[in-house]
Amino acid sequence: MGYIRELRNLVGNRPLIMTGANVILLDKENKLLLQLRTDNKCWGLAGGALEPGETLEEVAKRELYEETNLVANKLTLFNVYSGKEFYYKYPHGDEVYNVISTYICTDYEGVLKKDEDEVLDLQFFHYDNLPAELNPPEIPIITEFINTFFFKEN
Repeated sequence: MGYIRELRNLVGNRPLIMTGANVILLDKENKLLLQLRTDNKCWGLAGGALEPGETLEEVAKRELYEETNLVANKLTLFNVYSGKEFYYKYPHGDEVYNVISTYICTDYEGVLKKDEDEVLDLQFFHYDNLPAELNPPEIPIITEFINTFFFKEN
């Protein structure tokens, strides 16, 4: 998060508009990969902030690899999120209004390995057995995904 860190040196904790991407990664049993974050001890999706010159798909692939050691062979755009619902105040006081492009990935390779700096644990969860402590900005994203893909009306 070099770019955001540089901005923070200039503006302190004031709210920033932070553009980024995350990945809904599903295994062959349609279980969702979540990571237990070091910063707020909540479970969330692999993802992070856009660096200058990156595309949103590039940031999604980069963050997935950095945080999980998995390489996305194919990503499909699910949705783009923004608005007051995506405001978040980090435990250390930084405030952001997230603009998040969420991608779905079922075609990936690699051996699951957590980034020791950002991730306490990595686990796959069945959609009806998710952990209670989800990362707040990702709750609406995960909820929409589950409602769209597991509770479709016929």
